Parts: sequence; structure tokens; C-alpha cells
Amino acid sequence: MFVHEKYDGLTFVKPVITLGVFDGVHRGHKALLEYVVHVARLTGGESVAVTFNPHPRLVLGGDTGGLSFLSTLGEKESLIRETGIDHLIVIPFTWDISNLSAFEFIKQILVGKLGVYHLVVGYDHHFGRGRKGDFATVFECGKEFGFTVEKVEEVSAPEGTISSTAIREALLAGRLEEANNWLGYSYMVSGRVVKGKGIGRGLGFPTANIEPSDSFKLLPADGVYAVEVLHEESLLKGILNIGTNPTVSPYSRMRSVEVNILDFDGDLYDRELTVVFRYRLRDEIRFSTIAELVAQMELDRQKAAGLL
Repeated sequence: MFVHEKYDGLTFVKPVITLGVFDGVHRGHKALLEYVVHVARLTGGESVAVTFNPHPRLVLGGDTGGLSFLSTLGEKESLIRETGIDHLIVIPFTWDISNLSAFEFIKQILVGKLGVYHLVVGYDHHFGRGRKGDFATVFECGKEFGFTVEKVEEVSAPEGTISSTAIREALLAGRLEEANNWLGYSYMVSGRVVKGKGIGRGLGFPTANIEPSDSFKLLPADGVYAVEVLHEESLLKGILNIGTNPTVSPYSRMRSVEVNILDFDGDLYDRELTVVFRYRLRDEIRFSTIAELVAQMELDRQKAAGLL
């Protein structure tokens, strides 16, 4: 897959295009992208995905409190690559772009710059100024500018339609298994190991304190998780705690991400780690004594080792 950070000067053969934010690149997104690849092969064209960076909400302003995303740009690129897409175009999202109507965006960029041959859109896709562009808008533009248009229906699970919003809600509610099912892969967070208070080591469970590389990356609900940790070329097993450590720091309100890697005794300070969330073990609990906490952590470690 070729990644393009601008759209000027690009030429494609019969480009079959789809566009979207693709936060998380979940099963619904993958179905759409894989269909674009399928159509491009049938027509002898090239498959093209168009996305935006930064996220439009970060440019348009307003309150960003509580705003979080399922994937960083790098994660998004990696996940889209897996679908077989030929080209990914990352359009810098600016105020000028945000002020284009759907008609203007299609005319100036999809037609004028990319030469769209066939456009595939998702079942609920809206874009352009005020998000007023919908399938009817796209269909009319196709007739005017001479390209064909197709709409792909939603992908559903027993719980309902798969969407980035539903996945974010599931992760924040502690429903990890459900979120991972909708994603089609295990949720992950990457970050740098920073200095901690050394509390875990004093309890016999040395932890790496992870500072996420993207401040808008969504952290799952507070609790204890069985995880795999990608360190360089190694995939290690571990237990991870997200929360405020209420037993040892009862008055703290600062959340931390701490992972105890099983059967590992190396120095990870300042290293980059990726944590893969496999199973949620339990809620974070305030224990009456440190001894109770240590006993539960040993049970957590045994359970995680068995699950992983």
C-alpha cells in the first residue's frame, strides 16, 4: 500500500475510492475497504481510501474534554494496509477543507484531483460542510461528473450495528470482549515507559508505567487486564492495571497505566511498548490491607498466565 500525504499530482487507473475517518478500522470499515479492493480488481482499476488527519473535531474546535479515539494515524495505516487497499491518501484537515460543501469537495478533490471512477460509501456516511453530504448528494454528483456510485450496507453483530461509537462505549464500560469482537482484533495502546513510584516492585510485582503516545488515545475502563506486551520483537505476557491505585494511594485521582510483565526482569525505562488487551480480569478494588492486595495480585497473575 502506498501512503500519500497530499493529493496534488496523483494519477490513478480507474480509481475506486472510498473515504472516511475510519477510527479503529473495525469490522464494518474492513468490509467496506475489502469491497473497494474487490471492485477495483473487477474493473481493472486501483483501490483508494481517503482519510483525514488530524481528526476533524480537533480542528473545528469546541470542548475536547472526554474526546478520545480508537486508533492513532499509524495504527490506522497499519490496519488499512491489511485490507489490501492499493493507496491511502491522508488529507490534512484544515479550516479550508472544513468549509467545502459536499458538492465542492467532490468536484475539487475527488473529481478534479483524484479522477474518481467509482465511489463507494458507507451506509450512514455524511461529509462536507455541516456534514450535509449524504448518499443522495453523492449520487447526484456522480450523474453530473460522470462517475458511478455505490452504497455498502452496515455490518451487524447480535448486539447491533458495529460502529466506532459503540466500540468506544463498550471499552469505557469494561466490555472488552464485545469491543474486541466488533473491532475484529484485540484493542491496543502504545506508549513510553516512564518513571513510577516503585510501589509495585516493593510489593513483589514490578511494573512498567506507560505514558500513552497519543493523549487522545482511548484508555479502557479502570480495572485489571490480562495483556500481551510487544517489546521490540518479543511478545510477552502480563497483567495490567488502569486506575488510581486506591489501596496504596487512597486520595489520588490520577489514572495510571501499569503493566507487570510475567517472567521478565529487564529494564524497560524509556522504551516504547505496545499493550494488547486480551481479557478483562476484574474491576480495580480498594482492599482493606496491603496483604489482601498482594494476595489478589498473585491470583490475577495466575489467572492471566492461564488465559494467555
